[in-house]
Amino acid sequence: MSPGELTLIALASLVGAFVKSVTGMGYPMLAVPFLSLFIGVHDAVVIIALPNTVTNLVINRASREARHEARDLGVLGSTVAIGSIVGVLLLVQLPETPLLLALIATVVVFVIRYFRSPRSPISQSTTHRWAPPVGMLAGVMQGAVGISGPIVAMWLHGYRLGKDAYVYSVTWLFFIGGSVQLAVLLLAGEFTTDRVVASGVAFVVAMSVVPVGSRLRGRIDGDVFEKLVVGLLSISAISLTLRLLS
Repeated sequence: MSPGELTLIALASLVGAFVKSVTGMGYPMLAVPFLSLFIGVHDAVVIIALPNTVTNLVINRASREARHEARDLGVLGSTVAIGSIVGVLLLVQLPETPLLLALIATVVVFVIRYFRSPRSPISQSTTHRWAPPVGMLAGVMQGAVGISGPIVAMWLHGYRLGKDAYVYSVTWLFFIGGSVQLAVLLLAGEFTTDRVVASGVAFVVAMSVVPVGSRLRGRIDGDVFEKLVVGLLSISAISLTLRLLS
């Protein structure tokens, strides 16, 4: 990796990790599309995998005091892990385009629904019943196309959790899915010397900015936080569309 490429990686990691530390999501969603313009999608996904997994764990541990407010994490976590393995096995068989189109449509429908009925929560009985298939779907998408964030974020947004409980929940599920992805990349020998160095740069930058974003989250009003999450989901739809067109 050239010094210029490492600088771009550091910049992408700085922005992505900061947004993630505030909202619980957004690191790979922002960093991977940006970096793919300069170093390619494959390199970007591998480089961001390690710092993203670790930042999820760090932010999750820092938000653990809100864990008693979380719901369905046991079943969601287990089905995300199983789905991620299934998705990896299906990676060479499933075409990416229809999967991404379905994901974009899902995000758009959710955003429209939010603005039409922003205070409408999903009932506890409904979340309990649908948590297994949602977790499985999120895992399959993570394994097959490397993207589970919009599904996880949309589903948990419907729980109407407090901001710290929301961040605790999403980072726990992202950590599980990311760990499976990271293990597969390691076993497949995807971490070349250049990628290890670049991933190390991204990791150091991410770890330095996470405490700043976490402190900022404590000062953000709940309604503002909710709108930030919906805004990031809207950005994810744009990002996915650009990925299809590239």
